[in-house]
Amino acid sequence: MAKWDHDGPILEIDKLSISFFTRLREIPAVMDFSVTVQPGEAVGLVGESGCGKSTVALGVMQDLGRNGRIVGGTIKFKGRDLSTLSAEELRDVRGNEIAMIYQEPMASLNPAMKIGRQLMEVPMIHEGISAEEARARALEVVTDVRLPDPERMLDSYPHQLSGGQQQRIVIAMALMSKPALLILDEPTTALDVTVEAAVVELVKDLGKKYGTSMLFISHNLGLVLETCDRLCVMYSGEAVERGSITDVFDSMRHPYTQALFRSIPLPGADKTARPLIAIPGNFPLPHERPRGCNFGPRCDYFEAGRCDLGDISMADVPGNDRHATRCLRFGEIDWDAPAVAAERKEKAEVGKVVLKMDNLRKYYEVAANALFGGGDKKVVKANETLSFEARESETLAIVGESGCGKSTFAKVLMGLETATDGQILLDGRNIEQLPIEARDPRTVADVQMVFQNPFDTLNPSMTVGRQIIRALEIFGIGANEADRRARMLELLDLVKLPRAFAERMPRQLSGGQKQRVGIARAFAGGARIVVADEPVSALDVSVQAAVTDLLMDIQREQKTTLLFISHDLSIVRYLSDRVMVMYLGHVVELGSTDAVFSPPYHPYTEALLSAVPIADTSVHKKHVVLEGDIPSAMNPPPGCPFQTRCSWKNQVPDGLCDREVPPLRDLGGGHQIKCHLSDDSLAQMEPVIQIAAE
Repeated sequence: MAKWDHDGPILEIDKLSISFFTRLREIPAVMDFSVTVQPGEAVGLVGESGCGKSTVALGVMQDLGRNGRIVGGTIKFKGRDLSTLSAEELRDVRGNEIAMIYQEPMASLNPAMKIGRQLMEVPMIHEGISAEEARARALEVVTDVRLPDPERMLDSYPHQLSGGQQQRIVIAMALMSKPALLILDEPTTALDVTVEAAVVELVKDLGKKYGTSMLFISHNLGLVLETCDRLCVMYSGEAVERGSITDVFDSMRHPYTQALFRSIPLPGADKTARPLIAIPGNFPLPHERPRGCNFGPRCDYFEAGRCDLGDISMADVPGNDRHATRCLRFGEIDWDAPAVAAERKEKAEVGKVVLKMDNLRKYYEVAANALFGGGDKKVVKANETLSFEARESETLAIVGESGCGKSTFAKVLMGLETATDGQILLDGRNIEQLPIEARDPRTVADVQMVFQNPFDTLNPSMTVGRQIIRALEIFGIGANEADRRARMLELLDLVKLPRAFAERMPRQLSGGQKQRVGIARAFAGGARIVVADEPVSALDVSVQAAVTDLLMDIQREQKTTLLFISHDLSIVRYLSDRVMVMYLGHVVELGSTDAVFSPPYHPYTEALLSAVPIADTSVHKKHVVLEGDIPSAMNPPPGCPFQTRCSWKNQVPDGLCDREVPPLRDLGGGHQIKCHLSDDSLAQMEPVIQIAAE
């Protein structure tokens, strides 16, 4: 089918309402939602999970399933109302004119079909072109999405590619028919921050090259700032603010947008001097929305008898570019007034060394042919000579991309694996060869973990209270059941959950509440060391602030040592006292947070800092995009582990980086760096993140 031409907006959503129908009731998911996407424009759709972002995208795709229905308003694509198209016309529009990229790349790829064949299908079905022509076009888009060795990529199966490569293939597939509109639904959530930076860069370039308009759905305000021209903020099924990026970021006019920005760690936030401000209360469920303004119960500016009367519609903000807000009081609020400061916290005194690692190594032996066990054994070097100390009341952040060995080291510390070489001292006792089943209850209670995904760590058939009591039994705490029950209720107080939650099942809790239960369980035995493995990455921005704050409060009270594993450097900068940067099993940089975040950097740290999206228009970043993926730990490069991706390598003479692993150098003040660069080269480094003067 030929693509139809149209002069006006590519996408016009006007007063859209979408509901889902269950046996009991109609559940409104999206109400009175309007947004316009002009040709070549990228519009960001931002909000917490459950606010209706993905429902809007599915509405545009006309793919709401059996029980979803558009109950009001229109969606026009190039001037035509999509609800009036026949099934056949819709099939032609989908994939040919509108393409969608989902969060999980593997869900969009057929595991039993080679990449080339999957890409060729798109134009062969939609445009009826020949296989030769389709293959040539597939080669062109795979080259466009900057994948190495495009011919080999086309002949590979999806499982042979890394997550970042799979996502690039999905983007290539979406671009095969040169669509007019590309919908991206959280396309980088599952990717490392460095890969995310490269994919975002790619999407922007391809948007310009193909003239594609984009609807970019995300909960990450920094990403939206880097990719989009305009922004629409959603809360509980409604658009609450719309406008250009600069208008919404610099002169926001809705209390929810303001609250969102105050709950994310922008440069300058500090856990003691300027703590984040979490949004009070919880997101309303669709059938429990309040009268009047949906955000009313959580809003600092709520006025009873006015904000809770009838429906509130969008109003234009005078003087700005198509800027609108769903707030009755936006003209009366002093938007420049400083936030009411959260209470200033005392800085915890860092105590004696609790944990010491000395030249820790962890190798795995795998069969070369793992499927059938034949062939020579190969060694995976997951951790190479890790050495560091962690003190009482200290937060040590461990950062790096997936595959760098962060989780392996956590497993050895927890006793889920034993070390190959080197030692781990916990309060002076060696534990590196003690598997968890050989550890006494005290040691098990001393080293605890808070996991990334709160949904996977709770037993779905046991009440919250019972799960915490079970942990107390294992740690041998409390003389009897009554003691343990009393301690369990104290732990719920500690993580700021109502005591009534003891009788609730995990399914009745939100993600943030589940993560609090996980934290209560980790601290049940008075843990000395808590390993927090990406504890907030699965949570919404507003919940992240509350959970990180909670971890800090408990740490101050209990003098816990916190090992915070993360790839989100904004949170690391806010939370941690010291930072350890890992790459391919090696510690490449270690030092105080201030030292690691200001030059000189290890070249890898520099690239990591440049990749972090920051939701602040006054921040200027040096642009460093890493080419390629992390090499395999089964086949690491010779010499410096980072040399295959390093942009500073040409400053080191005689191919030293290719031959020798660099020594760990001390730059003073406990700041260590594993790099061959000369002192002169290191002195030339400029700050990656600079904040423009007001």
